[in-house]
Amino acid sequence: MVALFACMQFCAWAWGASTQAPAERMLPDTRALTVSAPKDGRKRPLVAIVADNAGTETTDFIVPYSILKASGAVDVVAVSVDAGPVELMPALRMLADTTFDRFDAAIPAGADVVIVPAMHRADRPAVSAWLQKQAAAGATMVAICDGAKVLAHAGLLRHRTATSHWYSRDGLRRQFADTTWVDDRRYVMDGSVMTTSGVSASIPASLALVSVLAGPATARDTARSIGVQAWNDEHDGSRYGLTARTVVAALTNRVAFWRHETFDLPLEPGFDELSVALSVDAWVRTWRSDVVATGEGREVVSRHGLRLLTRPASIGRARA
Repeated sequence: MVALFACMQFCAWAWGASTQAPAERMLPDTRALTVSAPKDGRKRPLVAIVADNAGTETTDFIVPYSILKASGAVDVVAVSVDAGPVELMPALRMLADTTFDRFDAAIPAGADVVIVPAMHRADRPAVSAWLQKQAAAGATMVAICDGAKVLAHAGLLRHRTATSHWYSRDGLRRQFADTTWVDDRRYVMDGSVMTTSGVSASIPASLALVSVLAGPATARDTARSIGVQAWNDEHDGSRYGLTARTVVAALTNRVAFWRHETFDLPLEPGFDELSVALSVDAWVRTWRSDVVATGEGREVVSRHGLRLLTRPASIGRARA
């Protein structure tokens, strides 16, 4: 069911993207993103994806993790602020590969690319300091969705052109006036910084990053493997917004606690982390459902090495 639901999402997204873009724009212009050669004699780019233990957006983290891993062209490491579980929002829990301190000790030259998802707290000093350190060492910085807030608080978007989630952009314009915020691009590449718009942008942006790091052919192969036909940057942010109907629906679902449901999501080793992330995000954002990953043991490792924490299945609870 998970795979089917995710495939439906992929098809809908890919159809929408392909019908909105003319043929000549099927591949994005990636010349505007600056990525230095791999540091310290590495043969492949090293990509660090950052997670704050207190709260990191589920799809913002897992989508680029999965797509970059699937490309087979880069090395990817999940880096959390502290040791221990990372709470993903709106659901799931995971363990990162390493922490800020351990990463710095093992790889003093730093990452080649740092990916920053949206976080529960955008201005955490430990995160800002580590990002500043990586940027100073020459890392290309990539913000997914409201990860742009995190980069902005770290001072890494000054005098840049950037984008973010449509809901946040007006506030970002007021708070960070030294950044040019745009709403007509799915992702923006400006020198050594890349930012993306909302949730659906993580897939095309990740493929665009693969194209920069490993070439268009690798990006095409990776896109084909997940059912995506296009990853252009065209976007009309003016189409998105809150309507009275959606606000009422969200409030009604959230307040009507007697209709809330919690589903077990059985996971087995080698599960498809991309399908799981997209499906769980859709279920939980109804404000009526919660999802708990279940499995044998404390953690289950995905197809590409993501370590999700699990709990024993609950007797009588529905399965997702």
